[in-house]
Amino acid sequence: MNNSENARKQTKSKERVRERGEVFTAEREVKAMCDLVKDETERADSRFLEPACGDGNFLAEILTRKLEPLKAKYKRSSFDYEKNSFLAISSLYGVDIMQDNVLACRERLFNIWDREYKAICKKDCNDQTRDAVKFILSKNIVCGNALTLKRVDESGKEMDEPIVFSEWSFITGVQMQRQDYTFAHLLEMNNDEKQTKKQQSMFDEKEEEGKFLRRYVTHYRRVQENE
Repeated sequence: MNNSENARKQTKSKERVRERGEVFTAEREVKAMCDLVKDETERADSRFLEPACGDGNFLAEILTRKLEPLKAKYKRSSFDYEKNSFLAISSLYGVDIMQDNVLACRERLFNIWDREYKAICKKDCNDQTRDAVKFILSKNIVCGNALTLKRVDESGKEMDEPIVFSEWSFITGVQMQRQDYTFAHLLEMNNDEKQTKKQQSMFDEKEEEGKFLRRYVTHYRRVQENE
């Protein structure tokens, strides 16, 4: 790849670089940085947040790495692969201030997941599961400003609305629990030394009253029906 081809991949336009400082991390650097936490990138339930996700260079690489061991482990069980690949994609989070990047990132992650889903599950693929994955991506990859922790609208204007993320976790069998928290709350907890020492989840409603927003439990294929 020559330098001009690499530059095109790392930037969309001079205007976006000038106005937003938008430069995407090159594939080589993405892979090298993911190698530093290789074991975590291969765990289906390990959560990753990219606060300036662009169109998903880091998240796409992490999802690919998460799905790889699942293909070998569950190649003879469509149900187990579906459930664990669902967990893998539900553990990825991203924020970007540009709506086109957010939409592109969601689509990119879905296409990576769906390609492997079709390859492993074949005739057992379920459209309800696909709809549930799309719903989760709509909640996990959001348009916002990671510096102010606020949502932004289609034009990039900041709104008086906090960024909210959901924790998705299997609790029994096919039952999945959703718990919503403000991004600000998660950062507060992540910076709390006591929480770090205890190695608690970054999602914990007990610390700051009022910042835990909602919870429900449902079949993982029907998470979108409780919105």
